[in-house]
Amino acid sequence: MGKQHAVENARPVNIHWFRQTDLRLHDNPALRRSVDLSLGKSKNPVVGAAVSESPPHRGNILPVFVFDTSRIYGSNTRSELGSLKCSARRAQFVLQAVSDLRSNLEKRGSGLIIGVGKPEDVIAELAKGVLTQSSNGAKLNIVCQEEVCSEELATEKAMRSKLARAMNKGSKFDFETVWGGTMYDPETLPFDGGVNGIPDTFTPFRNKVEKACAIGNPLPVPSDEELAMPKDAHTIVKESKCHASLDYMPTLADLQYSKEDIEEAELVDIRSALPAGYRGGETFALARVKDYIWDRDLLKGYFDTRNGMIGSDYSTKFAPWLALGNVSPRYIARECRRYEETRVANKSTYWVVFELLWRDYFKMFAKKHGASIFMIDGTIGKRDHANKRKWGNDPRHIKAWKDGMTGYPLVDANMRELKATGFQSNRGRQNVCSFLTIDLNMDWRYGADYFEETLIDYDVHSNWGNWASGSGMTGGRLNRFNIVKQSKDYDYGGDYVRLWCPELEGVPDKYVHEPWKMSDAMMEACGVKIGPGRDYPAPIVDPTVQPRIMSRGSNGGRGRGRGKQGGRGQGRGNGLRRENNNSNRSKSQRKDMKSLKEGSYTFRP
Repeated sequence: MGKQHAVENARPVNIHWFRQTDLRLHDNPALRRSVDLSLGKSKNPVVGAAVSESPPHRGNILPVFVFDTSRIYGSNTRSELGSLKCSARRAQFVLQAVSDLRSNLEKRGSGLIIGVGKPEDVIAELAKGVLTQSSNGAKLNIVCQEEVCSEELATEKAMRSKLARAMNKGSKFDFETVWGGTMYDPETLPFDGGVNGIPDTFTPFRNKVEKACAIGNPLPVPSDEELAMPKDAHTIVKESKCHASLDYMPTLADLQYSKEDIEEAELVDIRSALPAGYRGGETFALARVKDYIWDRDLLKGYFDTRNGMIGSDYSTKFAPWLALGNVSPRYIARECRRYEETRVANKSTYWVVFELLWRDYFKMFAKKHGASIFMIDGTIGKRDHANKRKWGNDPRHIKAWKDGMTGYPLVDANMRELKATGFQSNRGRQNVCSFLTIDLNMDWRYGADYFEETLIDYDVHSNWGNWASGSGMTGGRLNRFNIVKQSKDYDYGGDYVRLWCPELEGVPDKYVHEPWKMSDAMMEACGVKIGPGRDYPAPIVDPTVQPRIMSRGSNGGRGRGRGKQGGRGQGRGNGLRRENNNSNRSKSQRKDMKSLKEGSYTFRP
């Protein structure tokens, strides 16, 4: 009878696999699913009301995170196009976020198992250990957030295969992915075919979704009891031989970064636009939301400041935390609505949610189009290639662009900022993308690939979606940014250019955006020499000559490319990075800003 009693009371053990995009406890649908499975609830709360089946009082969850040094981290983990998959600077931000997640779990009586290596190896060994040590026939569930891009899907496939091979005969386990990380659930989309039916341009998507859909309310943080680990969790982990621990926290060196890369990651540039003392993690993400929206009351002016390029407050700077899932977009949207209800509702309060909708769109766009967002011909394919373009890959041009030595001050300032800090304004991202892919006609994937390496707020969907779009590889209109005009419109007094290109410090406002126009006498008076081998380079391409792609007319649109046909970039939907220094914005630009159409958003009851 004793053995029979054990089987009847067998409880499922749940391994919750935190991925690099959902490192939080609040509003985490996948974590909620793990909790509900542990408590014996049958339905996924994201799509329906959970039904209790005599749930126990405590959870039975083993939270896990694995630093994947085979695919993402390390100084030797590079893409097909040559860039690091993740810079040491961003890896440090992830380490901080994972440490914060562990701390928050431990405060609730739980913990976080951390490993280094291939996730499928670590979790398969852990799962095998759980079932081997279970004498009561417990079922095993492995739950994680659903991802949609090729490398992440390949990891999931490897995980399922490894689990199947590692399990003993008769072992029972389920592997389940749960959608998360967006404001709107795919099941509620008003398009035939759901995600597969969304438009290939943003505006019709926005118009229909805002009218027909409601944002889901954020899920609460699970209770301490719901998050409880098995009482013998330490023994399970230790005896499973999974090469992970509830106590171990790796360093950048453990993640196989070189001494040089680590030293560079630890440098703090005082010119950075990121908030002072910023750190990865849910705790710091929620603090930034509170500080920006409530404590300093900056939300009400967001629309007018979002195109700036200097300082930490011209835009929300939520993007780095959104990229790691440290803060939920639904939580931010709910805070915006609460602000509107208690303080003021205006175009700025709506526009933050509008930017989050861009994020939703690019994740769904990536799910619809799959690996094509990483291919050289993008989602339009070779047959519909814009103007049948033939991409260049001149290493001298690509290096000059990366190093901020193109001779175009706005481009150079932005690329130097990116290299020094891991961040770049949205205005900057649009300009450097246009310059690389249209003015220089370089293969757009080199830009996306480099952004994947360097951005602290790298988000695969927004980055590669934006780069493909900005280079005309998604269809629609191809927009070329006039770099000099953009410089004058968005950095009217040249403050940003001088901040990041100090060799132009003495150049008068009239020439700071076009220093090549100065005479030798003017250069002498300013203390700067323009040209090859001098203080500042001459323009890498002739400013007076229109790019060939534009002279033939254009019919293209907005950007991860893999292998010979793909590399991995940019980020309109990557967070909230619309920017503009009010004092430096031209009159024509202020007029343009007023013409942008305000929309609306609602929440479910």
